[in-house]
Amino acid sequence: MIIKDDEVHDLPTPTGPMRTYVFRPVAEGRYPCVLLYSEIFQVTGPIRRTAALLAGNGFVVAVPEIYHEMEPAGTVLPYDTAGADRGNAHKIAKELSSYDSDARAALDFLKAHPQGTGKLGVMGICIGGHLAFRAAMNPDVLAGACFYATDIHKRGLGKGMNDNTLDRMGEITGEMLMIWGRQDPHVPREGRQLIYNAMNDAGIHLQWHEFNAAHAFIRDEGPRYDPAAAKLCYAMVLEMFKRRLGEGDILASREGTGAGETRH
Repeated sequence: MIIKDDEVHDLPTPTGPMRTYVFRPVAEGRYPCVLLYSEIFQVTGPIRRTAALLAGNGFVVAVPEIYHEMEPAGTVLPYDTAGADRGNAHKIAKELSSYDSDARAALDFLKAHPQGTGKLGVMGICIGGHLAFRAAMNPDVLAGACFYATDIHKRGLGKGMNDNTLDRMGEITGEMLMIWGRQDPHVPREGRQLIYNAMNDAGIHLQWHEFNAAHAFIRDEGPRYDPAAAKLCYAMVLEMFKRRLGEGDILASREGTGAGETRH
């Protein structure tokens, strides 16, 4: 589907406006919604391309700037040592409660979006995987996809580095898709096992997949990118979201606009 990617909103939150980018199909209609969380670098090119991929498959996608209190709106941190250091410093300077209130603000925005069906999913990468996991604790989230979610196993998210994600897993009612890299030093085998056991103990409906891949293997630039593994992962994400959130008006929109035709 052809998409629209120039919709920008500054959503009100308890800690100030949160710049949020929306990607959605151009075709008129209503589509299920996905809240997409970025890595520590905020809304980079690879994150925008992930959002575009989701939107092109029939979803309204909102991508917030996770450090909106700490950086000017529109800030993108570079994929280098300085950018990583800055992003990691912000990660543990921000209040845990602010991450949660940001999630609720974004979910409420999507639920009310005029092109949305009100069906909500979440997805995140790296720190975004952890944020998506916490966002899935909201009862109106029907499905969540988390890519190598950092810091869950060591309670390292937010100011004070003592988050309660492991304790709150029982609040998740939707289906979860958890994807990891076996060669990811940020979430070692022992950490993955801790999370897996906790999720099973909490009775969460989950899929669990581990790839022989490094951290950031889904990011489509840089030396750790694995295109074949990324393709498989996106297929699993789309299958779950379409099954759990539905397809909205995607078929009607194609029929009404001639988008189903093949021309060269």
